[in-house]
Amino acid sequence: MAIGLIIIGDEILSGKRTDKHFPKVVELLSARGLQLSWAEYVGDDRERITAVLKRTFASGDIVFSCGGIGATPDDHTRQCAAAALDVPLVLHPEARAKIEERIADVAREEGRVPDYGAPDNAHRLKMGEFPQGAEIIPNPFNKIPGFAIRHGDKGAHYFVPGFPVMAWPMIEWVLDTHYAHLFRKAARLEKAVLVFGKAESTLTPLMEQVEEEFPLVKVFSLPSVGDATTRRHIELGVKGDPAQVVAAFERMLRGLDQCGAEYRGMDGTP
Repeated sequence: MAIGLIIIGDEILSGKRTDKHFPKVVELLSARGLQLSWAEYVGDDRERITAVLKRTFASGDIVFSCGGIGATPDDHTRQCAAAALDVPLVLHPEARAKIEERIADVAREEGRVPDYGAPDNAHRLKMGEFPQGAEIIPNPFNKIPGFAIRHGDKGAHYFVPGFPVMAWPMIEWVLDTHYAHLFRKAARLEKAVLVFGKAESTLTPLMEQVEEEFPLVKVFSLPSVGDATTRRHIELGVKGDPAQVVAAFERMLRGLDQCGAEYRGMDGTP
């Protein structure tokens, strides 16, 4: 099952904020033996967000979406999810209860009685308006939940805030609550060397041969112009099924020897 990530917000595309979600989600997945399959960045444009969600809802993937679920004029994700599904936005009863808990907490901290009917508190309840049929995702930071939409047999979308302090624990909760059965299900191994003095084009036939002989393995090449300590090189390796990776790596090294390539291990050993 593929896992995707959508990051929403003009502030990311304009450079006002640096995205931290992508590396963190990769880290959270990797710690559980999972891997990100794709990622997309989208600005605060309703038509574009709706189009992206229509497409990804149809994919059957597990998708995390970060950002745009607030109730300010530049937050569109809740509305776009409803439009993509062709369902109305409705105030989720559990979300309402959690938001009212938050309102009471803030009032208590300020030494006053909560006024749930005040205009600002009525506006806060809009953050609990989700596409009809949604489930809530608990928010341990301030209790204002995110929401989940299940689709197909296994796929689902999980919508969380753009704030990392909220989003990351919520994503962890989703993974540990709903997908523990997928953790470390597929064993993976990666082995690589640094190759010097060769162009990628001269190594491509070897890479193709290795992938043809070992169908459960992917070959990768990462060229580098070098730095103060390492001259120009290519990180050449194989990854995938552990049993095939070992044999494929040996096959790759034989091919490098046959073409007279200079290479050394990633740890500096010859």
